[in-house]
Amino acid sequence: MNKVDDNPSRAERAHATRELILTAAERLFAEHGVLAVSNRQVSEAAGQGNNTAVGYHFGTKADLVRAIARKHLAQIEEIRQRMVAEAVAGDVRSWIGCLVRPVTEHLAAVGSPTWFARFGAQVMTDPTLRPIIVEETQSSPSLVRLLAGLDACLPDLPEEVRQERFDMARQLLVHMIAERELALAEGTPTPRASWHDAANGLVDALAGLWLAPVTDS
Repeated sequence: MNKVDDNPSRAERAHATRELILTAAERLFAEHGVLAVSNRQVSEAAGQGNNTAVGYHFGTKADLVRAIARKHLAQIEEIRQRMVAEAVAGDVRSWIGCLVRPVTEHLAAVGSPTWFARFGAQVMTDPTLRPIIVEETQSSPSLVRLLAGLDACLPDLPEEVRQERFDMARQLLVHMIAERELALAEGTPTPRASWHDAANGLVDALAGLWLAPVTDS
């Protein structure tokens, strides 16, 4: 009779360690900012006695940030692909929903506490790390389709205004979701009862932003 080996393989142990590091880093980066947190602090928070664990498993801090982003953005991409496939052509709110709801649906599925929204806000305000999120997001096939669908709804919007409003929409989306996540983590009141309701409010606000009149110079 063959003896069953209950010990995890080296690859399984490495995967488990990587997941511990990712979770610890995401939380610390969200709460304190990326530059304020050292690899040693991440290793300690992940329960790793070896302070070089972060470098061994991920390389640089930028590589660690990219790994955290990819972990969540891959799941958000799956949700967005489904929503984009169901979007209504010519309906601004439908396409804006494809921008907002994949993120809020993902956070709702993860369950409280979450740190990804605050992590994203921290990274997006860091000029050295922001390109990582931008690159990872722009590689999303569903986002390309979403923006094309939104553009088709606004044929008369000047290109410079279109870009300006997209930048405004991104700021509102990133920071409002991060603010709600922080409130949930701290147990303070939120304007909306659920992530679904919060998404409704954001869609309403962004629809108003995109459809606002343009003042002639």
